[in-house]
This record gives sequence, C-alpha cells and structure tokens, in this order.
Amino acid sequence: MKHLLRVRTVILSDVHLGTPNSKVHEVNHFLRHVRCAKLILNGDIIDGWQLKRGGCWTKADTRFIRIVLKMLEKKDTQVVYLRGNHDDVLANFLPLEFEGLSVVEEHIHEGVRGRYLVLHGDVFDTVTKNLVWLAHLGDWGYSFLLGLNRAYNAWRAWRGKEYWSLSKAIKARVKSAVNHVSNFESHIAELAHQRGCTGVMCGHIHTPADKMLGKVHYLNSGDWVESLTALVEHHDGRLEIVSFADFVREYPWPEPEFGIGDETLTALPDGSIGEPSES
Repeated sequence: MKHLLRVRTVILSDVHLGTPNSKVHEVNHFLRHVRCAKLILNGDIIDGWQLKRGGCWTKADTRFIRIVLKMLEKKDTQVVYLRGNHDDVLANFLPLEFEGLSVVEEHIHEGVRGRYLVLHGDVFDTVTKNLVWLAHLGDWGYSFLLGLNRAYNAWRAWRGKEYWSLSKAIKARVKSAVNHVSNFESHIAELAHQRGCTGVMCGHIHTPADKMLGKVHYLNSGDWVESLTALVEHHDGRLEIVSFADFVREYPWPEPEFGIGDETLTALPDGSIGEPSES
C-alpha cells in the first residue's frame, strides 16, 4: 500500500497554474500522497491574469485538475474552491454548488478546535481591490523578478547550492513590504474576530504563517511558487504548515531522475525539481 499522509483537511492557495513559475509538479506529488476528507483551494489556483497575457498551460496543469477531480469523485473528498484575485472571473458566477464541490467567496471551516474563517485575502489589498491596473503592473514586475530568480537558481543548482529567493529577501528587508504584510494580517484577523471565529485561514501574500494575533489564530497557507507550503488539519484538530522540502523527505520522488508523461525531470537538493531535460 502506498505510504500516504492521512489528515482531516488540506488547505492550498496560490498555485498559479498556467504560469512558468508554478511548482505544479511538486503540488501534484503532494496531492497524490495525501488523503483528506476536505480539500480547500484558497484562491489563485489558476492564474487567469497570466493566461490572458499568453500564459503557458501544460500537461502538468491539466494533471492537477484531474487529481482534484479524482479526489472529489473516488476519494469522497469535499472540495471547496475560493475565488482569488488572479481567478477573479469566478466572481461573476458565485456561489456555485455541485455535488461535493463548492465555489465560493469565503467559507467557514468547522474545525475540531473551533470555527475558522477561510478567504483568499485580496479584499484587504487596496491596490488589488481599487487600482487594478497597478496590480497588473505589479504582477508583471513580480513575474519578471521570478524569471530572473529562476535563471539565478539554475546557476546555483549547477554549483550545488541551495535555492535562494530574491523576492523573499526583498519582502523581508524592504520596510513598506514588511508593513504591508503586517497590516494585511491585522485586518484579516480583525475580520475573523468580528465574525466570531477562533481563527482565519488565508493566502494571497505568499507568506506562510501560523501565529496568534491577539485572540485570533492566524494561518496563511503560503504558495506553490516559492514557499511550497500547505496547511493541514490533523484528525486531532492540530493545524500544521507543511513545507514541500520536509514532505518530500517523508514521501520521496520515486527516483532521482523520473519521467512524468513525456518529460524527464531531475530532483534538486531542496526536494523540488529541475527543468525538463531531453528524454
């Protein structure tokens, strides 16, 4: 029997399918090795902004959708999909309800240890909400930065060095970025408190977190572009941020070099995979 992580709930956000920066092979590996009663896809799973600008939908992106549908159909998993800002086209159709699948603006998760407000979080981003053109410009700049980062880390991998994130370094050192994250967290925690919830689960800012803000338990599931993290609720109610680097040690790739479809992929030291090579 396949070695699997069995939990009550899995929360993913910011996969950004359709972009070259999405770590879709990694998230697919994660989902294949998880069994849960409930899967929450907390926004920006599909990057509609990038797809409108050309994007790059791949077989691996389609495979992600198939894995989720299989979980819904054959594994008796309840799937909740929340609108993000990059998949904001969904806002025109919400809410949508199918058998076992809900597509909504926000969600109340009845956890073992209390009620948690679940939402993507872009409603608290002034730029995203009120200055859409500036948000798109910022998204272009972020994508450009990630492109530079990919090239730099390809060189680092060739030198045998670990992955290093330029955008994370900027977020940590630029005062305005630090303040933006802090304001985001405090506003979203206050909303959860007003709703009478024990805590809040969000995404959007690509910064995984698990901490108390006053009396509110603040959780951010991170992203599958840089941090490669998910939030899981264990059957005893314990909530945990799971990083792919740790996960792949427990649930490893089949072998150092392996095929997926018509691609051959190479595992890197941090557990992620390199660019496709010639088969």
